[in-house]
Amino acid sequence: MSTFRNPDWITEFDYQCTNIDNIPGEIYQAINKKLDILSSETPEVSIIIAAWNEEAKLLATISSLAHNKTKVPLEIIVVNNNSTDRTQEVINNLHVKTFFQPIQGCGPARQLGLENARGKYILTADADCIYPEKWIDKMVFELKKPGVVCVYGRYSFIANQKTSRTKLFIYEKIKDVMANIRHYKRPHMNCVGLSMGFIAEHARKLGFVMRDIRGEDGRMCFDLMKYGKISQIKNKELRVWTGTRTLDKDGTIFKALKVRVLKELKRATDYIKLHPQHDTKTSQN
Repeated sequence: MSTFRNPDWITEFDYQCTNIDNIPGEIYQAINKKLDILSSETPEVSIIIAAWNEEAKLLATISSLAHNKTKVPLEIIVVNNNSTDRTQEVINNLHVKTFFQPIQGCGPARQLGLENARGKYILTADADCIYPEKWIDKMVFELKKPGVVCVYGRYSFIANQKTSRTKLFIYEKIKDVMANIRHYKRPHMNCVGLSMGFIAEHARKLGFVMRDIRGEDGRMCFDLMKYGKISQIKNKELRVWTGTRTLDKDGTIFKALKVRVLKELKRATDYIKLHPQHDTKTSQN
């Protein structure tokens, strides 16, 4: 985790592609060359990416995954979740598998990817994130440990002119403390689809929630707990990097922190006990 500035390595994937017509063909060619080396007809791992109106961010995401240092045979599946922009054009220029899901929501999108995945292990990624070069290997390594059915990692925010890395670093440290507390009894509350992995066999028995509601990742994690252990990856070198869109909705970083701290305090006593069993496909929590 970087304290004062964004890590240097993520700048390699800053294509500044506000207009996809201006993306040089050489960039696609360089990314596809790496994808061709990684991709396999008999993948052990399937990486599923749900994309909704991400024409400006998706290229960087795929490029960072293609840059991963791994010998694990894999496939990358990008599910266009009913995008209204030019996301599909970007996908079509990349050597990845693609499907179209007209049902809105990350749950339906990831479900379609799961149904078409051929890997024994599934990793989920988001279409607006940057992935470190050891992410695939370390996620799969953790998934292969005895008794583990699901893993999740941590993430950091990319600083911009509005919010400095120092402020984001403080926010992330508090977030990580809360994640450690929740993990013992309620790991599903930490599990986010931008850095998540699970065993395909179990996930297919359960399925993702098929409606447009937040928390499709945590719901899957909760249901997977019946099959084995949930593992948290804390290694700072494996943190996924993403933009500040979710925080910006609250105005400032301090307002975002206040909203989340108050929310955590209200339910703090819940963290010392297991969440009651319930139907995650119909619940609103």
